[in-house]
Amino acid sequence: MVVTVGGLGLKWQIGIVTFLTVFFLIGIIMYYRVRGSGQQYIVAGKSLPFFLVGTTMLAQSLDANATMGNAAATYAGGFWAGFQFPLGLAICLAVTGTFYAESLNRMSLITLPDYYYRRYNRAVEVLVGIAMSFSFIILLAGNLAGGAWILAYVFGWSYLAALLVISVILFIYTISGGLWSVVATDITQVYPAIAGFLGATLWLLYTYGWDYFAAAIPPGHLDLSGLTSVENGALLNWAGILALGLGDVVALDFMERIFAAESPKTAKNACYYGAGLTLVVGLAASFIGLMALKLLPGVADSRMVMTGVATQNLPFIFGLFILGGIIGAGLSTADGGLLGVSSVFGRNILQRNILQIWKKEYTTEDRKALDSKLLLATRLAAIPIMIGSIYMAIVRPEPGILLVLAFDVVFAGCFVPLTLGLYWKKANTPGALAAFIIGSVLRLILYYKIPEHLAGLDTMIPPVVSLLVMVPVSLMTQEKYPPKHDVNDYVPTEEEVLSTLY
Repeated sequence: MVVTVGGLGLKWQIGIVTFLTVFFLIGIIMYYRVRGSGQQYIVAGKSLPFFLVGTTMLAQSLDANATMGNAAATYAGGFWAGFQFPLGLAICLAVTGTFYAESLNRMSLITLPDYYYRRYNRAVEVLVGIAMSFSFIILLAGNLAGGAWILAYVFGWSYLAALLVISVILFIYTISGGLWSVVATDITQVYPAIAGFLGATLWLLYTYGWDYFAAAIPPGHLDLSGLTSVENGALLNWAGILALGLGDVVALDFMERIFAAESPKTAKNACYYGAGLTLVVGLAASFIGLMALKLLPGVADSRMVMTGVATQNLPFIFGLFILGGIIGAGLSTADGGLLGVSSVFGRNILQRNILQIWKKEYTTEDRKALDSKLLLATRLAAIPIMIGSIYMAIVRPEPGILLVLAFDVVFAGCFVPLTLGLYWKKANTPGALAAFIIGSVLRLILYYKIPEHLAGLDTMIPPVVSLLVMVPVSLMTQEKYPPKHDVNDYVPTEEEVLSTLY
């Protein structure tokens, strides 16, 4: 797909180039924080304080999907069609902080599939790792698409050319410093974005007044019918909220930050920080989508609503911060997604299962060698992940839709085994395998078979079935496959974390 659009003036182009240059240079510099260590690269040595973890949590949720996709969906389908994105992500962070963050942080994990390996077995780890990798390729593609649309709009490039430029920038700085690059760029990306969205919303309200915009909002666009009326999209909206609110609990990027926090309490509180600000900024983006009904009536492509308001209806500084903020927000989530998927693919699939010679060649005492090999595997894995994401962004350049689809995949099969593994001592490997396989397969079947008027149930039904399957299967196989619940309370040594022997 190649789309060409007109470029903006020189001041806009200079502003965006400045944003991208700052992001790129800061990310590249973080190469020196990695120091040849896989642990430093993936989880920043498990040393991040509250402000850094909270900022990266916020940056992961305020992506191109939850801002640009949010405004587009609100414009086209009503408030709840767009606000479902930040609401679902905020719910996820609150749920993660309350029920998961402290327990998982204590376990000194490097990737989320590591938990499935310890609690169940290698087969569960590989299946979950593949599903999570697929879902995050979709997520990464959505954020690359959002950033590419902005670059194409600003510079007058084709969508494909803009996509390749932003992909190269993201890839180089992410593989340079890993999570350190993600953290450093998140700080410079997310707070200008917050200033842009909040400043723009307040300026529009102060300049025109709410009544000016309210007259252009169609009936049903702003009331609760988006949550209560099937005809007004309630099933789809609830499906999106649940897919993000619970399915995103098993998100690789959020969990990277949980593992990187310096303490369990830090991980928990950082989730709450991210949840609160996600709601505030997401609400601003939704209201910009509503106000665009008056400011930009009859827009043919709703994906361009946010950029249209930024460049045509706001003072330059607010517009620039919005455009730079969308690109930065997309990059902040995309770099975390790229790191998360490449870490899983490099550690849990490539290193542990395909290149098993590594675990035979290096003993647990060879910590430095194992750490170096982990870094190499993760960086190499980023190459095919990036190629797959670019392809997906070309085939399906729809940020909002891609976000929900990404977490439908893991919500259906991965959420129940993680939750029961933490909170039910009788959860075992056969139960986890059955829950994953049946939940995931059912989600695929319903994707094609669900009637259009019941769309949304295809998201909500599979996780329930997954739960109903895992409990009896686990109970029936207790004697032959006793559960390994003791791993929830065991903190492995650094050598055990790095090696593939644990």
